[in-house]
Amino acid sequence: MAMRVPLKIAAAIIVLGGLSGIVLPEYHLRLLNLSLISAVAVIGLNFAFGYAGLISLGHAAFVGMGGYGLAILTTTWGWSPWLAAPVAIAATAISAGLIGYPLLRLRGHYLALATLGLNVSFYIVTSNWIAMTGGTNGIARIPGLALGSLSFSGEHQFLWLALIVLALIAATAAALHKSRLGREMMAVRDDEIASEMTGIDTTRIKIAAFVLSAVCAAVAGCLFALHVRFVAPEDFTYAHSITYLAMLIVGGEGTIVGAILGAVLLTFLPEWLRFLGTAYLFFFGLLMLCILVFLPTGLVGLGQRLSRRSARSPSFASVRAPEATP
Repeated sequence: MAMRVPLKIAAAIIVLGGLSGIVLPEYHLRLLNLSLISAVAVIGLNFAFGYAGLISLGHAAFVGMGGYGLAILTTTWGWSPWLAAPVAIAATAISAGLIGYPLLRLRGHYLALATLGLNVSFYIVTSNWIAMTGGTNGIARIPGLALGSLSFSGEHQFLWLALIVLALIAATAAALHKSRLGREMMAVRDDEIASEMTGIDTTRIKIAAFVLSAVCAAVAGCLFALHVRFVAPEDFTYAHSITYLAMLIVGGEGTIVGAILGAVLLTFLPEWLRFLGTAYLFFFGLLMLCILVFLPTGLVGLGQRLSRRSARSPSFASVRAPEATP
């Protein structure tokens, strides 16, 4: 029974994503691939923010660590992407653990500002360490991923790679949500002092959530590098961290479906509202304000509210005529 929910989520992602890949044109298919990459990163942010209540504004820095790690290992050192990706993800996880130990002693807006500073520092380092990162010119000609004669360079081929990775990440997140570690994360989120009084090592739990978040971000960074074949500092600024947070809030924090829905929606939204021109930013800000005020639980919360309301209201077929009195 415990494995049914993760398997259902993984199957739904594969089926819905595969059907979308059949009907979408090439350009929209590229947007779909980018949205799936963002969804992997947002599920990671959900570990820190949605599960453990850690306000992180430096998530894009960990995405960049994964992307730059793969890019440097494949272009400068000549490694295979299959070997470079796990090493880049592991290095990001270790970095997150080392950074998180002193950083997670902070709480609330102090933690948010500290993680924002982390993202700004990452941008400065990648922009100025020209010998390693190429500076503002970035790193190009990243080799694509291939499995024998099967190449994942095309949009349709890459779609299946992104769907499989997203399905695995989502299934893992769903399983973690029901596990003891997941319950401890949510306990720390709800009341850290009460969690400490019950014997939970809150520092260990917060570091675990932070590292899990960074691992998913690094996976997304590797996928981004393999898809675009180019990384630059502008791809991982603090503005992208805010966008990831907005995706999670719009979809619904604390939920896997919300993370995926928010990532897809906010990736396609600029394309749908292209006719607004520069007024798009005003509309986006208004949308975020409305969601924060009227839909604090996001689109998933709205769907749950509507389903409960429809379940409570009697259907026309269930209303019976009063029986005649004798």
